[in-house]
Amino acid sequence: MQYTTHYDSPLGGILLAADEKGLTGLWFDGEKYYAGRLSSEHQEGSLPVLDETKRWLDVYFSGREPDFMPALHVIGSAFQLSVWKILRKIPYGKTTTYGAIAKEIANQRKLARMSAQAVGGAVGHNEISILIPCHRVIGSGGSLTGYAGGVDKKDALLRLEGVDMTGLTIPVAGTAVQSWWGADE
Repeated sequence: MQYTTHYDSPLGGILLAADEKGLTGLWFDGEKYYAGRLSSEHQEGSLPVLDETKRWLDVYFSGREPDFMPALHVIGSAFQLSVWKILRKIPYGKTTTYGAIAKEIANQRKLARMSAQAVGGAVGHNEISILIPCHRVIGSGGSLTGYAGGVDKKDALLRLEGVDMTGLTIPVAGTAVQSWWGADE
């Protein structure tokens, strides 16, 4: 059984979902894949992991790096899980590119190359945003391309973490504002 609760962040409402194993979802209200893996049988309620996640978010939105991590119950394909594992290694206040993640996956799988667009698809379908920091992934040219919660939120999260925004750009409407299609290697 999944339980949900809401969190009011400085960037807008957030829906949290969890089961007995851990946090299963964190979505900004209205984001592209809102509640994508939320069970139809979920109910509003409380679990200790939801309270712990709210504490984590309080610390995070105060501009500090939390020194604890709520239990996560990450659900996805083997490929998605491998990408999300890499996301969790991106340090607070730092960024990486879709291409760099693609190279890491290719090395892990002993492949000549891996598509940055495939990585972008996995990044975009991350169900536990912020805690699994998909907002820290940018295009190779410094574009803040794509973020299911909105590029404006991606920009705000990076600024909150103190990322050096020099050379980073917000895509112009129609280029990759709503998707990761502009993810290049």
